[in-house]
Amino acid sequence: MFAVNGFVFAIWVVHIPSVEDRVGISHATLGSLLLVLGAGAIVGMQTAGPLSDRFGSNRLVTIAGIVLSIAVMGPALSTSPMALAASLFVFGMFNGALDVSMNSQAVDVERLYERPIMSAFHALFSVGGVVGSLVGAATLAAGVRIEVSMGAAAILGIASIMVCSRFLLQASEHIAETHDAPGGKFTPRVLTLGALAFSLMLAEGVANDWSTLQVKEHLDTADGTAALAFGFFAAMMTVGRFCADRVSARFGPVAVVRYGNLIAAVGMLAVFSSEWLPLTLAGWAAFGLGLSGSIPQIFTSAGNLGSGPSATNMSRVVGMGYVGLLAGPALIGWLSHAIPLTTAMLVPLALTVVAAASAGTVRPPRTHVPQ
Repeated sequence: MFAVNGFVFAIWVVHIPSVEDRVGISHATLGSLLLVLGAGAIVGMQTAGPLSDRFGSNRLVTIAGIVLSIAVMGPALSTSPMALAASLFVFGMFNGALDVSMNSQAVDVERLYERPIMSAFHALFSVGGVVGSLVGAATLAAGVRIEVSMGAAAILGIASIMVCSRFLLQASEHIAETHDAPGGKFTPRVLTLGALAFSLMLAEGVANDWSTLQVKEHLDTADGTAALAFGFFAAMMTVGRFCADRVSARFGPVAVVRYGNLIAAVGMLAVFSSEWLPLTLAGWAAFGLGLSGSIPQIFTSAGNLGSGPSATNMSRVVGMGYVGLLAGPALIGWLSHAIPLTTAMLVPLALTVVAAASAGTVRPPRTHVPQ
């Protein structure tokens, strides 16, 4: 499910320029429409939590995954800004619903395994994203029409979801327990985890959108060379997620968040201070490696708070994190009008230092997954 989600979303991302040309809108209008996608995602996340607690995450994962796969066709068929806005809202809403429900399902699977495996799920999302990007780039290079390529992706997504749904954990006694349990509100613990998710996903959003431009402007490199910054960041993020579960099993989730963010801080310090391309690229790589394991640990902690509906708590934390992911690039863009872009990188540097100091927030109750 994580890989399918990454694949479908990546197919949309690589076709954004084609959709922009088809609809005939400016970059500014596109930016506003992408906020509509984000708004839809937040609505979907907040709706998915209670629904998962009431009916089971397995049902919601299946429904959201199928509708998301169908909804990816919406932007491809849109011919006006209003139609594109509506299709992006629906796409974002079901992407958000799938995000929460599949993370809730992953928490349940992790409980049964009795060892940390959440980071591996998130790594598979990254792998799906890479595959989707490569497939999308190949279809664009071959001149395949956008309706055909995104339609094929939709069919593949639906088929994959239907196959995977047979192996999901079925609704069980914990559904009734969490439905009857008090909570699901923004408790102090939920707010603390949400603030941590907000900070780290903001930092991740900065890397996603600004790493390439930072290298290009700061070191005056060619576009192709500057693009290596994001490549190094994304590659080490994926590698780190495949390794983080073993680290968490041996040393605990607090160590993953604390020392991971210290590594990320050192990496961003190198990005901020370096005038040498190899060191700057190494800094972005270290930043990706350091951030890689933290969000999975936060989501696991949110799903194992021990009071209140599990998926509802998860939806609150994931939703706050997603706001950070949207806010980060915008914040850096605003700051870059007043200060150099590289100086603005002090924001993610500071956030990783604060996250390292706040790592104790993810310490799990003893009754849950042994660490």
